[in-house]
Amino acid sequence: MTEKIEVMVEGGKATAAPPLGPALGPLKVNIQAIVDEINAKTKALAGMKVPVKVLVNEKTKAFEIQVGTPPISAIIKKELNIQKGSSESGKIRAGDLSMEQVKNIAMSKFCSDDERYVNQVIGTARSMGITVGEGELSEDEQNAAEKAHKDAKESAASPPEGEKAEGETTEGSEEGGEAEEPKEEEKKE
Repeated sequence: MTEKIEVMVEGGKATAAPPLGPALGPLKVNIQAIVDEINAKTKALAGMKVPVKVLVNEKTKAFEIQVGTPPISAIIKKELNIQKGSSESGKIRAGDLSMEQVKNIAMSKFCSDDERYVNQVIGTARSMGITVGEGELSEDEQNAAEKAHKDAKESAASPPEGEKAEGETTEGSEEGGEAEEPKEEEKKE
């Protein structure tokens, strides 16, 4: 019987730590040998999250590593050397790809620069706030993108005013009382 384990690892930086180690441990295989092979196969994809399947024969303990391609968004971020897309796509640009870059991304993801794959890359770029063929970001646009990222990070760190954090309770309800008694029909059920 073959056990299949699917994980996302950073290219060239897989470790025996979670999620890989705990998933492989019960199979009693050489975890370090598997980690070393994953790192060798994903070294060229350094800096990107890569889907990896590890197939282990439970009887013989033999294993096979299958490396997928990174998501289009990861390839775009690496191509533009950016950390994130725009937090306000459609309003704030995070970068710009040339049509040649779009075709190269389609080739690396799908091994084809057919129009449907190119359109898929363009669609992903657009959803990330990245334009195609409009030219590099101006200094004002770069500043706006950095400010939007900073604001998004700060607002994610604290709950909005007036709301309580998850798991937090308050005395009574907003109506100022106890929970309502169930209606007569609900009591009979």
